[in-house]
Amino acid sequence: MSVNSPTLYVQEFASTIEMLVQQKQSKLSSAVTVGGGHYGEQASPVDQIGLIEVSENANRFEPMPRTDAAFDRRWVFPTNWDLNQLQDKNDLLRMMVDPKNVMAMSAVAAMNRRKDRTILDGLINANFTGKAGTTSTTLPATQVVGVSTGGATSRLNVAKLRAAQEILLANDVDADSEEFYCVIDAKAHSALLSEVQITSSDYNAGNDVPVLRDGRIARFLGFNFIHCERAVEFNSTDDLGGTSTPIMCFAKSGAYFGAWQDIKVDVSERKDIRALPWQLYIAATFGATRLEEKKVVKVWSRP
Repeated sequence: MSVNSPTLYVQEFASTIEMLVQQKQSKLSSAVTVGGGHYGEQASPVDQIGLIEVSENANRFEPMPRTDAAFDRRWVFPTNWDLNQLQDKNDLLRMMVDPKNVMAMSAVAAMNRRKDRTILDGLINANFTGKAGTTSTTLPATQVVGVSTGGATSRLNVAKLRAAQEILLANDVDADSEEFYCVIDAKAHSALLSEVQITSSDYNAGNDVPVLRDGRIARFLGFNFIHCERAVEFNSTDDLGGTSTPIMCFAKSGAYFGAWQDIKVDVSERKDIRALPWQLYIAATFGATRLEEKKVVKVWSRP
């Protein structure tokens, strides 16, 4: 064997392209009310009537009293989102694999993450109500669980979840017919795993649905848990002036996602650019809002 044999060594290159770790599907769209076919600069998914009560009829021939119910209108506003990628054909001649399919999949994953950010934004921040959608409506303090519930400036714990459940039930949200959800990030999930009520079978014996599935919290206190790291992107100042993550607990009918145009993918040649590269373009138009403040609770959790 010649000592020069290494000159003939070959190099093997990958014949596949894999996407780096990322959230690929929307995790929250199935947990909210979804509507489509919207058009125009804004849309009202629902008109609402307020609470009224009956009165006792105790005397004969009294004048008939009148009850005026409060009416309101919810609005959702669209935002246009898109993403454009170019693939040079001259580069394709020098590659072993065609990346266009994976590039399109990556773009769809990015748009699905944007859906979740939009839903969280609608749950957390100001919404718009009124006849023309000009009244700013925020989540009231009565729908917020303080950061020190269950411990001074504490992380997510069972006491906070119980407080969120209490708020929803006290608001007459029907737990028998409604689906309740809780959106948690990895740190909040880890904090809950240190709670004995979560991990001990003594507390959860007889549950129809196990609290833990493959080491992850699936359901507890009537809440279906959704792990979504987009929640930490909304970190803000809590009720004690520190930085916390807003853990959102809500009934499915209390949140709305509206689509003007769902995800559209277009792959075409760019005739205006040299070498006629492939253009992978993705676009969508959508918005989100709370439908009722009393069906949404924000729980502050320190990281």
